Amino acid sequence: MSIWGKLSGAAASIGGPIGALLSRAGHLAMDRTGSEHDKQVAFTVGVIALGAKMAKADGAVTRDEIEAFKEVFKVPPGEEHNVGRLFNLAKQDVAGFELYARQLNRLFHDDRQLLTDVMDGLFHIAVADGRLHPSEERFLAEVAKEFGFTDQDFLRIKGRHFKCEMYDPYNILHTSPKASDAELRVQYHKLVAENHPDMLIARGVPAEFVDIATKKLAAINTAYEEIRASRRAAG
Repeated sequence: MSIWGKLSGAAASIGGPIGALLSRAGHLAMDRTGSEHDKQVAFTVGVIALGAKMAKADGAVTRDEIEAFKEVFKVPPGEEHNVGRLFNLAKQDVAGFELYARQLNRLFHDDRQLLTDVMDGLFHIAVADGRLHPSEERFLAEVAKEFGFTDQDFLRIKGRHFKCEMYDPYNILHTSPKASDAELRVQYHKLVAENHPDMLIARGVPAEFVDIATKKLAAINTAYEEIRASRRAAG
C-alpha cells in the first residue's frame, strides 16, 4: 500500500506540528483505522512538510525541485489535491522544519533506515538543480541532527548525492582504508544486499522509497570501484 494512502482526519491524535499542519489543510479523507494508521498519516504529512521546506530552503521553490519531489515521493492518482494542499502550506516558509523532523524522529526513532531513506529523498530534492546551496546543506544538516545522525552519518548520506572535498568512498561503504580487500568485499556485498529493492520491500519500507535504493546502490558501486581502482594503482 502507498504511504500516501488516504490522508485522514487524524490531526487530534497525531498532535504536534504535523497534526497542526493537517488541521490547517482542512478535512481530507475521513477514514480512520486506528493508531497505526495515524502513524502512517503522520509519516506522510511529515515527509511532505520536510520536502516542501527543503525546496524552499534556498529562497525559492523551482520547477526542478517540484519535479524531484514527485520523483521521490510519488503521489498516486486521486491524492494530488490533498498532497498539493499540504505541500503549498508547508512551502510558505522554512520556519519550523526542525519541529517536523523532531516529531518524525520520536515516532520512528527505532527505524534508522527509514529515516535514512527520508534524508536521501531530501538530498535528491536539494541537488535537483545540479548544486547544493549552503542554505540547503544547513537545512539538511539540522534535519540529520534532529534525526540523531552523527556528522559522519551525514557526510555518508551527502556523499551518495553530492561529491565535495570531504567525499570519502570508504565512508560511503562504512569502512576504513585499513580494511583488507577481503573485508572490503564482504562489506560491499553486505551493503548491496541491505539496499536491494527486494530486501527493502521485505522490511516493510514504503514503496515510494524503494526507488531510492537504485540511487544508493549506484553510489555504493561507484565507491567500491573507486577504492579498487585506487588499490590497483597503488600496486
